[in-house]
Amino acid sequence: MTARTIRGAARTTLAAALITGVAACSAPGAGAGGASGTDSVVVGIATEPESLSPLLGYGKDGNSKIFDGLLTHDADMKLKPALAESLPEVSADGRTYSFTLRRGVTFSDGAPFSAKDVVFTYKTILAPGTNNASKTELDAIEGVEAKGEDTVVFTLKYPYAPFAERTVLPIAPEHVAGQQDVNSGDFTTRPVGTGPYVLTGWSKGEKLSFKANPGYWGGEPAVKKFTMAVIKDDDVRATRLRSGELDGAILPPNLAAGFAKDTARRTYAAKTFDYRSVTLPTHHAVTGDIAVRRALDIAVDRTAMVDKLLEGAGKPAFGPVPTDSPWFTAGTERRHDLDRARTILDDAGWKPGEDGIRVKDGVRASFPLWYTSGDKIRQDHALAFASDAKKAGIEVRTEAGTWEVIEPRMKTEAVLAGGGSPADPDFDQYLLLTSSLGGDGFNNMAWYDDPTVDAALAEGRRSADPAARKAAYDTVQRRLAENPGYVFLTHIDHLYVVNDKWEGLGTQVEPHDHGLGAGPWWNVETWKPRQK
Repeated sequence: MTARTIRGAARTTLAAALITGVAACSAPGAGAGGASGTDSVVVGIATEPESLSPLLGYGKDGNSKIFDGLLTHDADMKLKPALAESLPEVSADGRTYSFTLRRGVTFSDGAPFSAKDVVFTYKTILAPGTNNASKTELDAIEGVEAKGEDTVVFTLKYPYAPFAERTVLPIAPEHVAGQQDVNSGDFTTRPVGTGPYVLTGWSKGEKLSFKANPGYWGGEPAVKKFTMAVIKDDDVRATRLRSGELDGAILPPNLAAGFAKDTARRTYAAKTFDYRSVTLPTHHAVTGDIAVRRALDIAVDRTAMVDKLLEGAGKPAFGPVPTDSPWFTAGTERRHDLDRARTILDDAGWKPGEDGIRVKDGVRASFPLWYTSGDKIRQDHALAFASDAKKAGIEVRTEAGTWEVIEPRMKTEAVLAGGGSPADPDFDQYLLLTSSLGGDGFNNMAWYDDPTVDAALAEGRRSADPAARKAAYDTVQRRLAENPGYVFLTHIDHLYVVNDKWEGLGTQVEPHDHGLGAGPWWNVETWKPRQK
């Protein structure tokens, strides 16, 4: 699904997960024209990865620029071949996936790509000593082996319906990455891949520079130089775009509006699965009470958050699945109902104290809510949530901190969290809700534990029948409405402003993580100069 394009209008949308702060960046461009030539593009982004190694999680959802996966996504988020010459052959029992590889592909250093690189990549990620926080996403793999130079066969422990979606994961070269420490070797910052671009420099906190790969199997890109300037501060990013130092940038709505009448630029609004939610840890005396969770779930005014915080650039969220997705379960929308929230708390024994904050068995209905320092969007959501909760008689104390401060507290204290993946309902719901992943890093941050949900999640990922899968995720969403482990607040659209000198731009439906691989530059390798 290609997101809508908006020209010459003041309609705005929100670029989520922007981290405010001051960025001390040297200008990557060359003055008023943006980049130094007609074959160069410089864009401003808000964040950068910790590593550029796919073995450590970089590019796991595709669009890595430096690498390719066996498969990739088109503009409508449908799978298509990349390093594989076709979609996989799948056995009748759904446990064997066979890929025939594209021939004649080389890595950017000239070495040939083959099946052994695929085997190396997946086995290394799954190895116990590899520090890849996303390795649980490949839990279904029992084995992977090469059949000659151009065939790879995956054997699964169980029929995992969305496995093909997992094979957009970038492939690393064994002859380079296999000769060094997977967690700390040079490959993490000086990668070699088969992708359309080659990394030429990375100044952390400042910029990543790429050049077109002349030997790219898909054809050398028309954009020869591509630079991503890391600019954390929204205002600085907008200023540098206006001055011509940037050809494009991700912007929040109030700043994007300033470009609405600029005929030399276009605004691209991307629909997303990117949500903001409040975790309600089951290991806390207040948030662990199902009555409190149910009351908070209907005490929040989601529509007001969309209108006031997002300026209409998003939609109310009732779970990880957006309301306009075919996977959304109709009827699970929760209407803002403060009176009902108060009744639920009264019936459960949470009675208002002298200061209006409820008390039950000597426990005050009060808890902290953490959000990441400098993240204005999360801060706004946290404050709005706290305001709505107080109207129901629950005190929410908002606190800012770094993830180093927040993570040790997640078992018992609430967090303003984000997430979302459009590729398959399993990708977000399983990691978010299955009880076995409670406390596993940023998976199931609420320590949610519901046997009905666990069973439905298992059915959803193991069944190949679309109807059975839909029924399973309907069960999850209905149960989540009855027994909330999180209060989902909004789904947020992302906004990009780009110079109107190239053709072929568009956006995909985007996930929560939308740094290097998202935005209109998801397909920069196919852009062509606009014909005058």
